[in-house]
Amino acid sequence: MGTIISQNPYSGRIIEKYTLFTEHKIEKALEESYAAQKKWSLTDFKSREELFLRLAAKLREQKSLLALLITSEMGKVLREAGAEVEKCAWVCEYYAQNAEEFLAPQKIETNYSHSFVAYNPLGTVLAIMPWNFPFWQVFRAAAPIIMAGNTMILKHASNVSGCALAIERLFSESGFEKGMFTTILVKGSEASKLIDDKRIAAVTITGSTPAGIAVATAAGRNLKKSVLELGGSDPYIILADADIDLAVEKCVAGRLLNAGQSCIGAKRFIVVKEVYDRFVAQFLTKLSMAITGDPANPATTYGPLANLGFRDELHQQVLASVSKGAKILTGGTIIDPHLPLYPPTLLVNVASGMPAYDEELFGPVASVIEAASETEAIRIANDTEFGLGAAVFTQDIDKGTYIAQNQLEAGCCFVNDFVKSDPRLPFGGIKLSGFGRELSLWGIREFTNIKTVAVK
Repeated sequence: MGTIISQNPYSGRIIEKYTLFTEHKIEKALEESYAAQKKWSLTDFKSREELFLRLAAKLREQKSLLALLITSEMGKVLREAGAEVEKCAWVCEYYAQNAEEFLAPQKIETNYSHSFVAYNPLGTVLAIMPWNFPFWQVFRAAAPIIMAGNTMILKHASNVSGCALAIERLFSESGFEKGMFTTILVKGSEASKLIDDKRIAAVTITGSTPAGIAVATAAGRNLKKSVLELGGSDPYIILADADIDLAVEKCVAGRLLNAGQSCIGAKRFIVVKEVYDRFVAQFLTKLSMAITGDPANPATTYGPLANLGFRDELHQQVLASVSKGAKILTGGTIIDPHLPLYPPTLLVNVASGMPAYDEELFGPVASVIEAASETEAIRIANDTEFGLGAAVFTQDIDKGTYIAQNQLEAGCCFVNDFVKSDPRLPFGGIKLSGFGRELSLWGIREFTNIKTVAVK
């Protein structure tokens, strides 16, 4: 029988060894979730609201303990881990308070005496989730999916199995019946088989583009609904009239959040020539102040990468970019061969054909690109196979809003701030960043049967 290991990425200490589920345990989980959904779909919204408000309270009561678990398993600094737990409580409250309104039948005027749209749950949803936000990624999917009357089976990243089991425990302690939220410990190779199972009605994944393509292929083969939130290489445009102090503050914060291991992390900084030198100088100063190290130490600005393999892959992308003409202004070295730490790194002279331009750099590496004009900056921003988030910095709010709304090719476009998810706003991407939306009204309707009812 196989095992998976939870290991502290900074200390290397093995936290726990978990036994993979047998075929019998997987079958039991599927059957329990399927049966629970039939009952849960008949409950009223008030009953669902009470459970999710209780779950939000549990998250806040145990925030310190849960934050420590997050930090131990994947290396996020404690301050950010605590904020992640708090955000999970928020999304539970948001859907508890709004789901009934979002899913209320909508009357449509037709020639029929009565016609309307109803929103019915689909069934059991399989959620395949990553390690970088081990609580938030799960809760931002679970809250709308379950409040809509579905149940969820979670296949989490193996390195955060402790988080996965803790989430299941929180649901149970809050009064959710067995099968409504279920964690299964299986390898990624099991995903296709799970999607094939007739008891799985739909699937949602947050992960890499290759993983998303594999899931979409399996879902398509079975004609099952899927939502894919995948990778990104978010461009941030800094225009000539930008508040450079603000731009630098937000760009550095967006790049170093979660040690740069975020699909919506700020990654490519496209600066018009008029302010290029000033932006780079201030960006370099601010970025160089960041401190990596023990994520449990309050003095640490950002923690380690999730493992040595990720660090080495990032370093190779940096070296490959340098070999093609990029220049390192700070960082770009291995701090300790035995620790998955990477220094805050700034690359300039970045151009098409380099990993720093074309690929997603999943770590604390910033790529700065000079643009000859505003038009050229927008072209460079859209010159990517990804389309998750983007931002523009300018003191002309009307211009910034127009660029964000009409000219940037991404699912989430911000003006004068770094891109972040918010329960009140839909979240998702286009191109190779995936399709479908999470959060807000649109996120809860993704996993419903949008049903037409017409009465003669």
